[in-house]
Amino acid sequence: MAYDFDLFVIGAGSGGVRAARFAAGFGAKVAVAESRYLGGTCVNVGCVPKKLLVYGAHVADELEQAAGYGWTLEEGHFDWGTLIANKNREIERLNGIYRNLLVNSGVTLVQGHARIAGPNEVEVEGQRYSAEHILIATGGWPQVPDIPGKELAITSNEAFYLKDLPRRVLVVGGGYIAVEFAGIFQGLGAATTLLYRGDLFLRGFDGSVRTHLKEELEKRGLDLQFNADIQRIDKLEDGSLKATLKDGRELVADCIFYATGRRPMLDNLGLENTGVELDDKGYVRVDDQYQTTAPSILAIGDVIGRVQLTPVALAEGMAVARRLFKPEQYRPVDYQNIPTAVFSQPPIGTVGLTEEQAVEQGYEIKVFESRFRAMKLTLTDIQEKTLMKLVVDAKTDKVLGCHMVGPDAGEIIQGLGIALKAGATKQQFDETIGVHPTAAEEFVTLRTVTR
Repeated sequence: MAYDFDLFVIGAGSGGVRAARFAAGFGAKVAVAESRYLGGTCVNVGCVPKKLLVYGAHVADELEQAAGYGWTLEEGHFDWGTLIANKNREIERLNGIYRNLLVNSGVTLVQGHARIAGPNEVEVEGQRYSAEHILIATGGWPQVPDIPGKELAITSNEAFYLKDLPRRVLVVGGGYIAVEFAGIFQGLGAATTLLYRGDLFLRGFDGSVRTHLKEELEKRGLDLQFNADIQRIDKLEDGSLKATLKDGRELVADCIFYATGRRPMLDNLGLENTGVELDDKGYVRVDDQYQTTAPSILAIGDVIGRVQLTPVALAEGMAVARRLFKPEQYRPVDYQNIPTAVFSQPPIGTVGLTEEQAVEQGYEIKVFESRFRAMKLTLTDIQEKTLMKLVVDAKTDKVLGCHMVGPDAGEIIQGLGIALKAGATKQQFDETIGVHPTAAEEFVTLRTVTR
C-alpha cells in the first residue's frame, strides 16, 4: 500500500524533531504535526527559559560578591518585565530555528492538533494523512492535585509569563523543578517558601547531595517546610492567596506555584482507535525499540515515562530514525550513567549511582567526600560550601558515581560522565593531573576514604 508519509510524527518537541529530521535525512518522507509551539516543553516552558531565569537570579550573587573584589556598586534594581521580554524574544528566535531545521530537512510541517484515526492514519484539523509509521512524541504536562482552589495555583507553564514578580511565593513540590523555581523566585527578590510533603526533597538523589543542598538553601534564607501539604487554597479580599495546610496552619502568598509532577500528554490523541496500551502509571507502553503494542505506532520521550530529560528524548528520536530508515547505523540508547544537573542555587551535578543505590545493588563501596569553600568566596563574607563526592567499587576500583553541589556543577559533571561511561577507576582519577586552581581538580585529588 502507498502511504502519504513513511513517518508521521505527532509532537514537535526535542524528540519528535530529532526523529523527523534524521528520518528525512535518511531519505524517508516525513511529516510533523504540532498544535502549540515548536521545540516543545524544553524550548518554550522548560529547560531553556528556566536556565535564562536562573542566570538572572544568579546576578544577585555576583553583586553580593563584588565588594570583596573592590567593586563599589550603586544599589541595583531588578525589572521582571525586562527579563521576561528578553526571554520571550530568545524563545521566538529558537522557534524559528526549529522551524527552519524541519523545513530545510524536507519535513512537512502540519500545524494543528493531531489525532490518530487508525493504525496508519492521522487526522489534523479535518485533514487525514496516511503513514506507514506513526511516532507519538507529545511529551508531558504539569499536574496539580485535585484540591479545592487548585485553579488559583500556577505551574511552570504559567510561571514564565507572569506579568509581575510576586512579592511572596509558595512553591509546592520536592522535585528538581520545585527546587529550581524556589531558587529563581528567591534570587530575584521574592520572599519564598518551599513546601514538600516528604521528609526531604529530591528523592532519588544521593543522600549527601540532598542534605548539603538543604543546608545551603537554609543559609540563603529560603523557608523550607517539610512534611507539609496543602488541603485547600482560597483567594482573599486583597487578591492574595491563603493556603490551608493539612495540619491546620495557614500560609498567605501572592503566588502558589505547583511542581508536583507531570503526566503524559495524551489528551484527545485517539489512542482508542489503536491497539496502543498504557502502563499502570498512564504512560505509553513500549518495548526496547520504542514499539508500542500497535505494530505501526512508536513512542518516545516524556510520554513513555522512562528518563524524562531532553537529551534522552533526542537519543531516543535518533534511535527510532536509524532503526526504521538506516538500520546499519542503529544502536540502542544506553540509560546507564546519564549525567544530569539541577539548576538550584547552588546547582547540582550528578552521574552514576548514588551511595544508596550502590549499597542496594550489593556493591562493597568506598566513599570519598569533600566539602570546601570555593576560592571565589575567600575574599567575601559568604560561607557557602561546595560538596564533591565519589562512590567507588571497593573490589574493582571502578568509579560508580560522581556527585557535586556547587558553582558550575553541571559544566563539571559532563566531563565526568564521559569518564564513567568509559569505565574509569579511582586510580585513573588519582593519576589525572588537576587543573589548578579550580574546583574541578578536587575530583582528582580526593585521597582519603570518608567511609
